Amino acid sequence: MKYLALLATAAVMLLSGCATTIHSDVTAFNAWPADLQDKSYAFEAPQGADDTLEYRNYQVLVSNELGKLGFHQAAGNQQPKLLVGMKFSTIDHPVRVLEADDPFMGPYWGPGYGRYSWGYSRWGYRPYFYDPFRYYGPMMVEERIKHEYQRQLRVTINTIDGRKLYDVTVQNTSRVQATPHVMPALVQSAFTGFPGVNGVPRKVDLTIDPKTETVDATPPKAG
Repeated sequence: MKYLALLATAAVMLLSGCATTIHSDVTAFNAWPADLQDKSYAFEAPQGADDTLEYRNYQVLVSNELGKLGFHQAAGNQQPKLLVGMKFSTIDHPVRVLEADDPFMGPYWGPGYGRYSWGYSRWGYRPYFYDPFRYYGPMMVEERIKHEYQRQLRVTINTIDGRKLYDVTVQNTSRVQATPHVMPALVQSAFTGFPGVNGVPRKVDLTIDPKTETVDATPPKAG
């Protein structure tokens, strides 16, 4: 058992240093003009409670991606040709989980060994792990709450007179609690393959390096 404990500890250490892959569902609609020369823009002013330091930080992320595509933010005395809007949301979906430990076999070290658990959500019964040794002794049941975070980012680009040019929605569900950790990947996903095929949903997988917090892209998948 001591040997198994050492293996489990090593596995946790390895996983904590691994990169995180953010899987996003992206749908973009565009009426992008091929002859658009002036790509100067300004951000739409956030309204009321949306005007936070967090919101403005994410505007910087959007600005960085636009800069890669040849856009530039209009100076204070310059009239922009485009207006960029941004909205984001995070919804916490808690799931009640009952975990059972076999006191004779010890804690769970991998799929099918030493622990099994059931998850109850609004979709009903869902098995997580199956323990072939559950008949060997009494079980200790512990209730836990696991969280899944559903995030949505929407970015729009319109002309100053209101003509709609680009409207993209990025959706992601993960167990990563911190939105600032995920948002760089969501913003980059919004502009991957810009302007893209009109109205075709696709999947974009981006990897976050835990050491540098930078985002590396993998080829987008058609969905």
